[in-house]
Amino acid sequence: MSESKPATGESKVSESKLWGGRFTGGLDPLMQAFNDSLSFDKRMWRQDLRGSRAYATALVGAGLLTEAEASELHRGLDLVAAEWQSGSFVPAPSDEDIHTANERRLKELVGAPAAKLHTGRSRNDQVATDIRLWLMDYLSDELLPQLRRLINTLVSRAESETGVLMPGYTHLQRAQPVRWSHWLLSYASMLRRDCQRLADCRARTAVCPLGSGALAGNPFGVDRQALADALGFTSGVTWNSLDAVADRDFASEFQFAAAMLGNHLSRLAEDLILFCSKEFGFVTLSDAYSTGSSLMPQKKNADSLELIRGKTGRLCGHLVSLLMVQKSLPSAFNKDLQEDKEGLFDSADTVSAVVRIADGVVATLTVHPEACAGALSCDMLATDLAYYLVRRGVPFREAHAASGRCVALAEAKACQLHQLTFEDFRTVSEKFGEDVTQLWDFETSVEQYGAFGGTALESVRQQVAAFRRWLGDEQK
Repeated sequence: MSESKPATGESKVSESKLWGGRFTGGLDPLMQAFNDSLSFDKRMWRQDLRGSRAYATALVGAGLLTEAEASELHRGLDLVAAEWQSGSFVPAPSDEDIHTANERRLKELVGAPAAKLHTGRSRNDQVATDIRLWLMDYLSDELLPQLRRLINTLVSRAESETGVLMPGYTHLQRAQPVRWSHWLLSYASMLRRDCQRLADCRARTAVCPLGSGALAGNPFGVDRQALADALGFTSGVTWNSLDAVADRDFASEFQFAAAMLGNHLSRLAEDLILFCSKEFGFVTLSDAYSTGSSLMPQKKNADSLELIRGKTGRLCGHLVSLLMVQKSLPSAFNKDLQEDKEGLFDSADTVSAVVRIADGVVATLTVHPEACAGALSCDMLATDLAYYLVRRGVPFREAHAASGRCVALAEAKACQLHQLTFEDFRTVSEKFGEDVTQLWDFETSVEQYGAFGGTALESVRQQVAAFRRWLGDEQK
């Protein structure tokens, strides 16, 4: 009995798929669409071609390609890159991912040498290489410079607006007077940590998995350190091939860093949403970063800030999603890991937009010193009363209690704290001198916080100088 033969259309699977040799039947169209990733992983075309160039050179070193063949492959890869760059690259129906698309087009352009390029290489180590390269490029070329610009904007405003005093808040209640500059620098401090986190993430991303094969390694003696050097993997090569093809720690770490950065800017946005409301009136947003109402003509909405706040939830969601993809995977590569990229790319786009919008908002807003000062009240100096007594030898806990009794006395007399008389203060503690009535000066209050990191003018200037030094070092 003769063996049945596959239909002609089905047999073409083995010709068009990198994995087609084992298969005789065609994919269900629904499965084809479900499996394909070119629609989103084509963002890595540059990195995929860079990896192939380096691998071609490594194959020469391993004696598997001649110099002439490698030269022809490099020429073809350059032609493929030119097509992507110009927008003229035409995907084929069989191009299920960026690796398939590039290899298929390379074969069309240079012929036989293209069939040797994948020797010892798997899409498992190829995609792990591409995504690391993509993230390294994105962090170095886009996000980190954008974030440093935002920090510089905050620091520049802080440096030029040191004279503005405003309430500092805890529990959203007025607490102690601080400088507007001090508030600005608090967010610069958060963002500096974000910069450091992202730079650390990049260093851990810069480890080369190429040469790990599908899972067991490379059998042809390719020089993996030379590959790492050629591709800019400054942290060396991965130590274990099983781990290398499945490791997405770096992507999870980036997702956390992006979510944390988003959380910091969401807090900045929340503060400014309050500060620009009529109830506060501390700042006015530029029209360039505000929108109106389709019904209420008087409205000026801080939509830029509300979207920063809202998009942070998106960043946090992508982090949780990637962690759940990885949580129960068996060792080595599994197709689940195709789900690493869409969230990663969206987080990158989102966090970059959030940072750039925040930079524009901060750079163009107008601060209103009179409104900030008008929100200060002498009850915010109750702690200064306690410090006054401490400086006269009273233990802090006793001084704190005495200050609390002064607050209660003012409430009982239906007056403000600074309206108590010297005699009133003496009923609370004999340690109060006549100079207690001179405490009610907000500039004097903020100037007592002179230790580095405090809100006194000189301390703020020291913080600005420290940021300037750090930003200068970051540019080197």
